[in-house]
Amino acid sequence: MTTTSQVTSRGRLMLNKVPEVTVYFWIIKILCTTVGESFADYINETLGFGLTNTTLAFSAALIVTLVVQFRLNRYVPSVYWLAVVLISVVGTLLTDNLTDGQGVPLWISSTVFAVLLAAVFGIWYARERTLSIHTIVTVPRESFYWLTVLVTFALGTAAGDWTLELTGWPPGRSVLLPLGLILAVLVAWKLGMGPVLSFWLAYILTRPLGANIGDYLASPHADGGLGLGTLGTSVLFLGTILAVVVYLTVTDADRTERVRVATAERDQVRSGSEDRR
Repeated sequence: MTTTSQVTSRGRLMLNKVPEVTVYFWIIKILCTTVGESFADYINETLGFGLTNTTLAFSAALIVTLVVQFRLNRYVPSVYWLAVVLISVVGTLLTDNLTDGQGVPLWISSTVFAVLLAAVFGIWYARERTLSIHTIVTVPRESFYWLTVLVTFALGTAAGDWTLELTGWPPGRSVLLPLGLILAVLVAWKLGMGPVLSFWLAYILTRPLGANIGDYLASPHADGGLGLGTLGTSVLFLGTILAVVVYLTVTDADRTERVRVATAERDQVRSGSEDRR
């Protein structure tokens, strides 16, 4: 077990830099993945920015946001979720550059990103002895965390596109596979699968789920979609993300320290009630 003194000796000790995993977390995560798909397509294709220019622009914005994120000593919803939105776009563009720019087959990029993710997890665990997001309290752990998030977005994009390439499913039906796999992970977690493994599996799977939802909303009616277009989908989801982030900023409903205190107080009340019985 890693003690507080051991963590402190490895770097500046901070409050946990990521949110508590609540329903808000998964809602925004899925919304961010949808934005990553639709917004990247809108800037790249609709506005004609081009793949290279779009990648450079969003990568620069991501670097600036991560610099701000790393300078903080606690979780700030607006900065954290802006980083996730940008990293979702950049992760999508990494796969798009390999597939469209370099002609790399999706099965190869999926394999490469899967191996890279395993390597990041291995190095992270070897150094820190934990992969839990509840312990992102030092700069090295935060670095591993954001690198992992980037690779999961790239892997989710490649694996999701590869699956669609193999199945040829229309936008609506394509939502069902990642949704079903996420539900399977939920069931496995309820049956005793480790919370860390369950979290990261679900985290990876939300990428193709969000992307497929985005495709379904943006695709024309003739292709089986709802016809909102990439701009309409991006505006809708960015607006929803902004509303939820404002709520979380005001209420602190997903701040780890607050949630744990509230849980402890609730458990104490329950324990007192049982004792009186």
